[in-house]
Order: sequence, then structure tokens, then C-alpha cells
Amino acid sequence: MEKTKPIQGGEFIVRDVDPSDVFIPEEFDEEQKMIAQTCQDFLDTEVMSNLDDIDNQKDGLMRSLLEKAGELGLLGLSLPEKFGGFEQSFTTSMLANEIMGAGHSYAVAYSCHTGIGSLPILYYGNEEQKEKYLPKLATGEWAGAYCLTEPGAGSDANNGKTKATLSEDGKHYILNGQKMWITNAGFADVFTVFAKIDNDRVLSAFIVERTFPGITFNPEEKKMGIKGSSTRQIFFNDCKVPVENLLGGRGQGFRIALTILHMGRIKLGSNVLGAAKLSINRSVSYANERKQFGSLISSFGAIKYKLAEQVIKTFTTESAVYRASKNVDEAIEQNMQNDTCTKEQATATAFAQYAVEAAILKVYGSEALDYVVDESLQIYGGMGFSAEMPVERGYRDSRINRIFEGTNEINRLLVIDTLMKRGSRHFYDLFGEAQKTWDNLDELIDNPSTEEDNYSRYRAFINNVKKLSMLLIKAASDKYQRKLVYEQELLNNLSDIIMNLYVGESTLLRVMKLEQMKGSEATALYRDILDVYLYGVSQLVRANGIEAVDAMGDFPENAKVKKAIKVLCDLDGINTHAARRRIADKLIEENGYTF
Repeated sequence: MEKTKPIQGGEFIVRDVDPSDVFIPEEFDEEQKMIAQTCQDFLDTEVMSNLDDIDNQKDGLMRSLLEKAGELGLLGLSLPEKFGGFEQSFTTSMLANEIMGAGHSYAVAYSCHTGIGSLPILYYGNEEQKEKYLPKLATGEWAGAYCLTEPGAGSDANNGKTKATLSEDGKHYILNGQKMWITNAGFADVFTVFAKIDNDRVLSAFIVERTFPGITFNPEEKKMGIKGSSTRQIFFNDCKVPVENLLGGRGQGFRIALTILHMGRIKLGSNVLGAAKLSINRSVSYANERKQFGSLISSFGAIKYKLAEQVIKTFTTESAVYRASKNVDEAIEQNMQNDTCTKEQATATAFAQYAVEAAILKVYGSEALDYVVDESLQIYGGMGFSAEMPVERGYRDSRINRIFEGTNEINRLLVIDTLMKRGSRHFYDLFGEAQKTWDNLDELIDNPSTEEDNYSRYRAFINNVKKLSMLLIKAASDKYQRKLVYEQELLNNLSDIIMNLYVGESTLLRVMKLEQMKGSEATALYRDILDVYLYGVSQLVRANGIEAVDAMGDFPENAKVKKAIKVLCDLDGINTHAARRRIADKLIEENGYTF
């Protein structure tokens, strides 16, 4: 049987996907489970008992925790064996990132070190740079950090003012400038620093060691959450950087920054999972202990609603995260079929290929976690507002995720902008398929799907949402053309539809594959999750679609598109109240997240 061609980044909008073509968490092998258990054991023994000391930034504690993780090999999972790493798949690194995501401030330090602190050198460094830095980063002998943001250059990263000038003897670049919000700055030994050489329009990147002359650090920032994460401003005053520490070539910095941002966004999707599952465990444990009006609050319908929604948002996030993770691994393998492409180049290219999915996971995952921790605090009631309770820390720590790796506002725009750009460059036939849908609009309205089998019905629904998305993209593109970029509210409507389409399809494919693996009876609760989530997607698509059409005003077939939205988004007949109660009852019975 011929192997199905791996799906391109963003191609989900025009392509049908079979359950056999996606990876689901239930397929982790024994080695991956062992790595996950090692991460969990480390959290339990080294991190969770030290959360207060971590938040108080006890001298040397965070650095020592990274070193201990390095001794267990947990800092080098993504690094090649020849540099002291374990060279695991991207999916495996995402699993480790998920488990560590429950570690509050430690999770930030770990993610920074293993991601943006180490991978720029792996993907873009020359052999000498890799040999010098990666072994020390793999063991934790050195800690890594990443310096991109400046006071006047946040989302607009290429507007940075930090300058690099070649010294008279040609042996050093002289850096001058300021960086802010630098994670791990208090103890990192090596930094990837972005600056413009002379009057270049685009950034270059440099490997800068802490001991280089001309570097000074502001005191630690006082933050609302992730208090244990070291965050400082860094100043470069005639900082001398050897010319051999230029990373990836002159003018390559912006490309490096974008690649690392794509990687950081997709990894944030896995990071929030660990935090969400921990928060759910706390929610149900408290609900199973707290009594009001003579009954455990876990018996109340309003509490069951909250618990079920926490599960649904986490399960759907997880479904999308590991679908995308495996797609990245497949893209790496495919890219390496080019004889001139190294694995590092193949990996960096794969992250760029899945920029749409990375932005989706970042936005959807961070907002799912915010919901989970907010409702955890609500379930605890007044006690949740007390700093004595663990949910208070989770609530504060979650909020940064909607700002990290580009704000959710920027990433929402990136979802639709990147999807359309990849379509216009013919990575997939977005606009051709949109025209076909437009030409068949009458047939779509007059002959809606009448599938009775739930999976067939849901697959038809997902296909309808794809068609509606393409209709709206075409209508918006035709009406506004190059000015579409200024219609951010409209772009947000389209982005929210596409994000929930991707997550909804990912969840559907996971549940279908699970049923093939375990049978109908064993997957009944997963079908409940699917029922509730897709019903919500149908309402979201309807609302955003109608709002988008009304915002565009007069355009050809305006009324017909609105009718199509109402007809094709019909998913009535689902008892979501009963489904949520069954989900919550399972959570309550197990007293923890076991989905």
C-alpha cells in the first residue's frame, strides 16, 4: 500500500485527512513513556517541593535545578549524540515539554534553555560553534538565553536598534544596545543576541558569552507571575564579540528569529498541557473534598460543567498538539531526502512549513489554559484567592502565555495571513478550491449532508467548515485585496474559524482512531468530548461567519453566503448537558485527569 504523502503546513484547509495519518498520544512507545516518567519524577522530587524557594529566587536554586536536569539527560533530548544529547524526535521533545509544563517558573527556565537558548546554535551554528557550546548546554554546565526583544521592538522585532560594528582590526564585532524581558538572564552563560550590522536593514545574530567585556544587567524584574523565572534587561556597551561568533551569516538574524519563534509557539502548545492537567487535578481534588449545603460541591451541576469544560479544552489542545508534532517529524524526514540538506536545516525548514499550526497551537493552547486555571480558582472559591492555595500561583503564571512568543493578537493575524500566503504560493490550491466552492454554492445550500452516522456527520461538518472558510477568505480577498491587512477585526473572525476547524478536525481524527484501537464502548466518553466541542465549533463558526459577512457589507452573493453559513453549520440534536455530566463524573470518580 502506497504511503500517504505527508500533509503540508496549512494544507488541512483543502485536504481530507484519514485517522491513520495522524499521531495521537495513545501511541507513545515505551521509550517515550520512560522519558516522560523521568521528567515527572524530576518534577516531583526536585521542583514541586521547592516552589516557594523558586518563586523567591533563592540564590543558585534555579541554576542547580537545570544542572540536575542535565545530569539526567533532560537538557539534551533534541541535541545530537555527538554533542552529548539523545537526538530524540520532535514529538518526544514535545512530550517532555508537556510534563515539565506543570513546573510553574521552572518550566519557563527549562523551556528557554532547551529551546530558544540552545536550538539557534544547533540549527544555524557552524561545526566549531556547535562543538564549543552544545556539549556544555546539553549537560547544564552552561545555561542558555535568547536576546531579541527591545523597548521599542516587541512584535516588530526587526525594528531593533542594537548595533554591531566591525572593529578596526577586523577581529571583533562591537555591540551597543539594550535588550529586555530576557528569560534566564540572571544566570545564563551564553546568549543568542540579535543586532544590525552597520546600516543593514535586517538583523544578524551573535553568540555572546556572559564573560565578554561590556555587558551589564539590570536587577530582576518584579512580575505578576512566573516570579521564579529570572527576567532582566541587558545592556551592551562596546561589548566585544569575536567575529567567529556571528551566527548563520550576516543578515540571517531575522530568519533565525522567525524559525525560533515558530518553534517556540508550537512548543508552548505542549507546555500549557502539563499546567492544565495539574490544574484540573487540583480542581477535582478540591471539589471532592469541599462540602456546601451538606453535599460535596463535585455533585453540583454548575461545578460539573466547569470540570467537564476543563477536560474538553485540554483534550482538544492535546489532540492538535501531537498531530502537529508528528507532522513536523514527517516534514523533517521528507526534507532530509534532499542530499544537500542536513538534519538541522531540515528541522528549521519544517518549523517554517508549519507556521500556521504553530500559531494556532500557541493561541488556542494559551487561551485554553487561561480558562482552566480561572475555573480552578473559581472552584476553590474564596480559598482560591489566597496565596496559601496552589491555584493562585497557577492563575498568575498562566497569564504570560498569551504574550510569550508573540501576542495572541499577532498570532491570530499570522494564522490567516500565513495560510493565505502559502496558498497564493501554491503550496496547496487554496484559491482554486475556494473558486470551486463558490461555483457550487447553490448545490451546497440546496443539498446539505444528511449523514446519520455520527462520524460521517462530523466529517461532513468539518468539510463544510473548510468550504465556508474558503468562501469567506475569497470574499474578503476580492473585496479588500491589498487593504485586507487593515481589516484586523475581520481577519480575527476568519482566524478563529480556522483555529477551531483545525482543533476540531484533530479531535475528531483522534477519537476515530481511538475507537479503531479500543472499540466503541471504551471510547464513549471521548465521543462525549467530541460532541460538546464540535457543537461549540458550529456556534462559533456561525457567529464569526455572519459577523464577517455583515462587516464586508455588499459583495456578490452576500445573502447566499449567509444562508450557506446557517445551513452548513447545523449541528443540532446534541445533549451537551448530559455529555458534560458524564465527562465530569469520570473525572470525579478517578479524582484526576485520566483522559
